Amino acid sequence: MSLQALIFDVDGTLADTERDGHRVAFNRAFDEVGLDWEWSVELYADLLSVTGGKERIRYYLQRYRPDFQLQTDGDLAAFIADLHGRKTRHYLALLESGSIPLRPGVERLLEEVRASGMRLAIATTTTPENVEVLLRATLGEDAIGWFEVVAAGDVVPAKKPAPDIFSYALEVMRLPATACLAFEDSQHGLVAARDAGCRTLVTVNDYTRGQDFSGAWVVVDQLGEPGRPCKVLQGDLAGAAWVSLEGVRRLFDRQ
Repeated sequence: MSLQALIFDVDGTLADTERDGHRVAFNRAFDEVGLDWEWSVELYADLLSVTGGKERIRYYLQRYRPDFQLQTDGDLAAFIADLHGRKTRHYLALLESGSIPLRPGVERLLEEVRASGMRLAIATTTTPENVEVLLRATLGEDAIGWFEVVAAGDVVPAKKPAPDIFSYALEVMRLPATACLAFEDSQHGLVAARDAGCRTLVTVNDYTRGQDFSGAWVVVDQLGEPGRPCKVLQGDLAGAAWVSLEGVRRLFDRQ
């Protein structure tokens, strides 16, 4: 079946948001409520094994702060939700400041897709607001409209590596998985896309470079640009120096 749509993850795929975005925002939220927690770059690498911000806080408590007690009687779930809400506010401020750029090749590839008329979608565990602000800050006010579907946050109950978010996007688009190419940066994302039936191109980052990407269609270090070629780590781009719509469409359709 021919390629009909590209489905993108956001965090780590469109932009390197984790280390200098989400991690920093979490720490600012902790400081805001008087917690002495500090998520270092190294610690955050472990926390990224859990998808979802609220889930990540709960995992941190279970693994690193098992003796933590709320200062007043209250609901732990509500405490985590409030803390995550504060973190989101700090993260959005970072995005709006323009301090988190898109990764190399992302804007170029999206413009190629738009010019071709091919369909675009997003499948991510981050919140819809995070997606919208990132796109607006990097691509302009109307960029969210480039994507036919923005499957994000808690629209499905099970986060990646469960395939639910991709299955939801496919259902809304009324497309079979065999007609779509997913773009991911992590093993969890790959497993989610693969189990939904999508071929997956992985673009690694510093946090995910050493993960197992067995079953990926292609793995690259970045999407690449003219004058800034990508490195193919797994699979085949037929000698192309960067990931282009024409190139992936040709390879996709002949396999």
